[in-house]
Amino acid sequence: MNDSTQQAANHAQDINDNRDNWNDRAAVHAQGGYGDIDGFIADPDAITDVTRRDMAVLAPHLPNHSLQGRKLLHLQCHIGTDTLSWARLGAQEVWGLDFSPASLSYARDIARRAGKDIHFVESDARYAARAMPWQRGGFDVVVTSVGTITWLPDLKDWAQSIADLLAPGGVFMIRDTHPLLFALDNAGLNIIQDYFSGTEVSYESDSSYTEGSEGTIAHSHNHNWAHDFEDVTGNLLNAGLEIAAIGEHDVTDWRALPMLEFSEDDEGWHMPKGMPNIPLNFSIVARKR
Repeated sequence: MNDSTQQAANHAQDINDNRDNWNDRAAVHAQGGYGDIDGFIADPDAITDVTRRDMAVLAPHLPNHSLQGRKLLHLQCHIGTDTLSWARLGAQEVWGLDFSPASLSYARDIARRAGKDIHFVESDARYAARAMPWQRGGFDVVVTSVGTITWLPDLKDWAQSIADLLAPGGVFMIRDTHPLLFALDNAGLNIIQDYFSGTEVSYESDSSYTEGSEGTIAHSHNHNWAHDFEDVTGNLLNAGLEIAAIGEHDVTDWRALPMLEFSEDDEGWHMPKGMPNIPLNFSIVARKR
């Protein structure tokens, strides 16, 4: 077995570990970890804070700053609360894709209870176009957000799938954890591991990122991969997309570092005053020619 074949085999096992882990997380998040899901479903105007921030990045690149009449695909959609939010923001047709069957089971139930006809597909995001070949060139908008690409070992097929699924003139938006944070110690601002792409971190954890989840995750193997800016932008460019905007943001959607403080003003987490202000999220908008 050559090195590339061995690496692919290792990645396949890592993805299986991550899928088992996210199947466990789905139940934790749907049953209280994400707050009042019933209330969210019942309020037709409710959208998640994640999607609100995503839309602020995406809107300037949409006709009339609106999703009206647009067909949208949400990659790595998990239990579908953000996917439902995209439908509520006006997209005419919405699809969600995730590799976790348990997550998609909850997502379908949430959409049904909310009265929204959202389509869901089970697939590794890297191979989205392969999983739905009938939709190639069919989407006006593709989005992914917050804690997504770190779960993918490589981005070449991911970027190509996005390009293949977008219609000419279509827009892709990613907003995610800043690559700098991958290199930092979760307990502080010390750099403890490589920043550059290719770095893999495997670890054990019986909890998710939601409060009170300790001991709730039976499948505790986790595998994450670093993706620096050159990796993300380079793969999107190589897939034939044009970069329309790049942003670095001082707010994040979760407490990615222990010193972060929550702000009621924008319902996000920030570095406290008196400490170095570093980027916590990044965003990229790209367009298909």
